[in-house]
Amino acid sequence: MTDTAPSTPSPTSADAPWPVAELSQKLKGWIDRLGAVWVEGEITQWGVSGGNVYGKVKDLTQDATVSFVVWSSVRSRLPEGLGQGDRVVMHVKANWWVKGGSLTMQVFDIRRVGLGDLLERLERLRQSLRAEGLFEASRKKPLPFLPHLIGLVTGTDSDAEKDVLRNAALRWPSVAFRVHHSAVQGDRAVGELVTAIEALDRDPEVDVIIVARGGGDFQNLLPFSDERVVRAVAACTTPVVSAIGHENDRPLLDDVADLRASTPTDAAKRVVPDVSDELAGVDQARSRLRSRISLLVRTEVDRLGQLRSRPALASSSWIIDGRADELTRLVARGAELATRRLDRATDELVERRARLRSLSPQSTLDRGYAIVQRADGGVVRASAELSDGDALRLTLADGVVAAEARIPGPDTEGEQ
Repeated sequence: MTDTAPSTPSPTSADAPWPVAELSQKLKGWIDRLGAVWVEGEITQWGVSGGNVYGKVKDLTQDATVSFVVWSSVRSRLPEGLGQGDRVVMHVKANWWVKGGSLTMQVFDIRRVGLGDLLERLERLRQSLRAEGLFEASRKKPLPFLPHLIGLVTGTDSDAEKDVLRNAALRWPSVAFRVHHSAVQGDRAVGELVTAIEALDRDPEVDVIIVARGGGDFQNLLPFSDERVVRAVAACTTPVVSAIGHENDRPLLDDVADLRASTPTDAAKRVVPDVSDELAGVDQARSRLRSRISLLVRTEVDRLGQLRSRPALASSSWIIDGRADELTRLVARGAELATRRLDRATDELVERRARLRSLSPQSTLDRGYAIVQRADGGVVRASAELSDGDALRLTLADGVVAAEARIPGPDTEGEQ
């Protein structure tokens, strides 16, 4: 950049004035020699129109303000969240508009400094953690209805500790706490916070952890936005409640915790149920249950009364009478069928007995026949089976007699 002054302008007078255009051109030439410079200040105005930004930047110590413009092509490269109140350094080039006679600063780059730079780093960390999914609602763990033991991480003898303990005891007198004191600001805060959170998370008796501080300015709350603290809370298996109590600049701990409480007092109310409210709820539930059961019993009694009033159930004797007639018919029918079956069986027996008797050898003997047997018991069927003088055994109808075979000779043939 050349710092040499422009050549001495030609003299003017009332008789030899410069044209306005010449003056404006000379001013542009003079300003263009300045080139691009870095300036520091505070943004006091920031407006977007047509994709471009039109604003003003003010000196940090003196009453001096200049306008600037950020074209849309440059704006896309700037840090997110820039706006009124940010302390910045800007790479600008002064531009003189010849036709309008106005001076603006064209911005090529803007960077936050001081607190603004810190906010930018925190925002980048916030975006990185959000991209990892550490802020997702799906990974938030539900709080127990009535924790038996609450872990509390807070400063020594702090108002936050007193608020949590007092309000929790008012709501549920038997609630128990395990308190880990830690620095809540300064260089020691991050390490002690991480140690206390991890120790309570390892304790199997602790049901929920409250990290509490009673507010403070932005810089004092920086430990609760430290990446180590945030990741320690994200790694906890025990539900964690953030109760930092700062609404304007939310620390990152609020985003990763399973529940964010606006104040330590609010944390006690969100973690510990009110015993009086619960007792009232139990009484209401009992009353509703009693009413439902009474209504159900009355409804069933009414239904039973309606059933009993029906003609079919008003007198039960018709059931017995109707069945008695039917039983009488069935008994008569059964007796008739049994008699018929016995008669048929008797006739069949007589028939079979007659048939058996007709086939019996005794019947044949009764008609005058006899059974002739040899001495060895064999039945004689032909005369050729006998010899003269063979002993015989004759079975008659009424007994047995002995006999002797006599074979007739030739002389006796034809004799009677």
